[in-house]
Amino acid sequence: MRFGVEHSIDQMTVRLARDIGMPLIAEYAKRFGVYDNLAPFLSMSLGAGETTVLRMITGYSMFANGGKRLKATLIDRIQDRWGNTIYKHDERVCEGCDAAKWDNQPEPRLIDKREQVIDPLTAYQITSIMQGVIERGTGIAIKEVGKQLAGKTGTTNDAKDLWFVGFSPNLAFGVFMGYDKPRSLGDHAQAALYTAPIFRDFMKMALKDAPDTPFRVPPGIKLISVDVHSGMRGTGPGTIMEAFKPGTGPPDTYGSGGGESAQSSARSDGGESVGSGTGGLY
Repeated sequence: MRFGVEHSIDQMTVRLARDIGMPLIAEYAKRFGVYDNLAPFLSMSLGAGETTVLRMITGYSMFANGGKRLKATLIDRIQDRWGNTIYKHDERVCEGCDAAKWDNQPEPRLIDKREQVIDPLTAYQITSIMQGVIERGTGIAIKEVGKQLAGKTGTTNDAKDLWFVGFSPNLAFGVFMGYDKPRSLGDHAQAALYTAPIFRDFMKMALKDAPDTPFRVPPGIKLISVDVHSGMRGTGPGTIMEAFKPGTGPPDTYGSGGGESAQSSARSDGGESVGSGTGGLY
C-alpha cells in the first residue's frame, strides 16, 4: 500500500512537471550541457540533480559568450616540429590569415559559425542579473576584486554542497565544496561565506594585471534606471540599472503601461541604448 501511494504521488508529480514546462527546462539544461537528460521533476529545475564543475562552468561561459556554444577542452593547440598546426580547438575560420604577402587586400577576419544556444539579448540580461549578485547580493564579498564580474552562489539542502560559478568577460571560474560521500558541511555553512571568498581570491590574482573589460552588450538592449522597490523607472538613490529587450521597458507609473511607447523614451528617462562591448570566451 505504501508503495502504491508513493507511486501515485510520483506519477502526479511527473504529470504536473510536464504540464508546466519541465520539458523546456530540460531542453535548456541540455543546450548548456549541464545535464544530458534532465529528469522531469520540479525539484530538478532548482538544482536537485547532480552534475560536474566542468559542465557548470562551461554552461555559465555561454552567457559571457553572447549565448554561443562553447566546448570545454584540455588541449588548445597541437603543432608539429616545424610549427605547423595539426590540431586546434578553436574552430573559427580566419579568412585571409594565410596570405603570402600584403597586397592591399582586406584585413583578415574571423568567421564565427558556432551554434547560438540562446538569444544574445537574453544571455546579456542573465549576465546583468548575475552582476547584481556580486554588486548587492549573496556574492557581495567578490565586489572587492574591483572588476566587472557576474556569478551565482549555490547552497544545497543541509549545506551538503556549496557552489560559486562566475565569470569576467574573458574568464570563467567555478568553485565546488563538498564531500565525496555527501554530508553536511555544518549548520552555518553557506556558499556566500565559503565558496564566494575562494572565487574572489582567485579572480584577484587572475585579473590582477588585466584591464576592467566591460561585458559584451548586444545591439537592442536598453539600460534603464529602475526603482528597486516599485520596479518603475526612477532616478537617484534607490535605483539600479536594468537591461531590457525592445518593447519591454517598465512604465513611469503603474497606470501608464509598458511596451514600445514607454521604451521609445528611454533616453530621456535615464535609459541608454548600448552597442557591442568587448570580451568573449572561446
